[in-house]
Amino acid sequence: MNKSNIKLLFAIITLIIVSGCDSLLDEKNYGNPTVEEMVKQEKNVTLLVGQAYADVKWLHDHWGYWGVNALVSDECVCPVRNPGKHWSDGSYWSNLNTHNWDAFGDAFKNIWNTTISGAVLCNKILKTIDTNKATMSVSVYNQYVSELEVLRTYYYFNLFDCFGRVPYLEEFKEEAVPLSEPSVVWSNLVNSLEKNAPNLPIVNDGNRAANYGRVTQGFAYALLARLYLNAESYGCTPANIQVSGINSVSDFYTRCAASCKKVIDSGSYTIADDFFKNFTIQNQDSKENIFVIVEDGNADFDVRSSGSMSNKMRMILLTLHYSQQTTYNMIEKPWNGFAARPKFIQRYEPTDVRGPGNEGNGTKNTKKWGWFVGKVYSEDGTTQLLDDNKSPVEIVPEITSLDNATWNEGARLFKYEVDKQKKYAFAENDFVLFRYADVLYMNEEAILRGGTGTSVKSSPDFQRIRTRAFAYDIDGGVSKVYTVLTLDEIINERGREFAWENVRRRDLIRFGKFNDPTYIDYVSATDSYRKWFPIPFSVIEKSPRDQDGKPIWTQNNGY
Repeated sequence: MNKSNIKLLFAIITLIIVSGCDSLLDEKNYGNPTVEEMVKQEKNVTLLVGQAYADVKWLHDHWGYWGVNALVSDECVCPVRNPGKHWSDGSYWSNLNTHNWDAFGDAFKNIWNTTISGAVLCNKILKTIDTNKATMSVSVYNQYVSELEVLRTYYYFNLFDCFGRVPYLEEFKEEAVPLSEPSVVWSNLVNSLEKNAPNLPIVNDGNRAANYGRVTQGFAYALLARLYLNAESYGCTPANIQVSGINSVSDFYTRCAASCKKVIDSGSYTIADDFFKNFTIQNQDSKENIFVIVEDGNADFDVRSSGSMSNKMRMILLTLHYSQQTTYNMIEKPWNGFAARPKFIQRYEPTDVRGPGNEGNGTKNTKKWGWFVGKVYSEDGTTQLLDDNKSPVEIVPEITSLDNATWNEGARLFKYEVDKQKKYAFAENDFVLFRYADVLYMNEEAILRGGTGTSVKSSPDFQRIRTRAFAYDIDGGVSKVYTVLTLDEIINERGREFAWENVRRRDLIRFGKFNDPTYIDYVSATDSYRKWFPIPFSVIEKSPRDQDGKPIWTQNNGY
């Protein structure tokens, strides 16, 4: 954003803030533009609404939504690494890995605070726009109201996906409201998306850049499909929801397929020929990515709340070995933390580009792979590096123990391109939240689960997901096309395709594998209530009270 836009935006926000103060409203205006005058211009409304996206950037931190959802799934683990007890942190990470978390986890509090903060800001800006509705054209008003309501729905979706019972609000008000039950929240989210999606812009090559990183019609229908596909996993039934036209369980899946069809028929997106194009440093050119967190690798970062939560994409730093700073000429030394659970890595075929590969040359591999294993060499490839313990660095997929892993254990996620030119202090890669590939998979799964819809299994785009995964095969992956697709294949394939993309926990819950120790390494707590996280203790402690002095917010069952 350029400096003139920043100044203008500051003026708008200042006016919004002071407009809530009666004493200031009584003062004379000495030439400064009013809110009414500013929002007459659509570019100002665009800037104002754009501020509502600020809290989206907290979703991809390891102390927030992404970290929790990854660590409790089969795709990710953070063992204590010895010597030195690196990543011990009072067993915080291990408790997430084994499903033994409690209501005192910092990340739960962070998720609660940041998502509600984003939803409240949406409601506040909506109030401002509604107050000044008469100064706008009908089309501008409708588009930006829908954008804010859909963005608010996304904030609430992330909160709801974690805790189920949340204080859902569609207006800006100071007082707290009771927690709504999951089926009620789900209904509100679905109805909001159904109402607003048609008013959002359909992405095309002419407007793609202007809508990049903002919610669009494709995003709204993709999120709607996700809600319908997971309705049963959220405890929703045709009897307990408040959405018209849902008379049987199969209707959830028919609606999911219909939402996917909206995205497919839009022509806005296509599957990239190269899987890694979606995760390059300059991945804004991907036509597969539907919604991303736009990163600026050299901008200052903010830290919020517990555990040094940051609004920067730090996934690359989280996973790579300390010594890979030298190999890849990185500005900051990686943290040697998060890795893949061994069973997860075993689900990749040897030539699947999304897996660790079969070259066996470590940092001297000639091809790009989705996970890193192997020896770590110097930048010129001549010398195998030693770690601080004077041991040769060779990453292996095995992990001997959650409490006593070596520094070398666990495959490291490698699909996001590493900056090897020291251009960026933090990741410049835009963090992918929704991809077109997910829409195609949801469509096929919904049909397999009994929904009525049009299969795209034979389409070039769907087949490309599979063939590009085996692009290094001599036959170009022709033998890897989908012929028969089953639910068992879908749950495994979704893991391989969408590793660390914020979908795996809910996928596992939907498929009944979330608390299955035979499917997920290290899980020891298998309680069914753990499909919901505990409402943070700090939230319960500060709950508003009813007229009898009793807290109106109560803990989720089991905690």
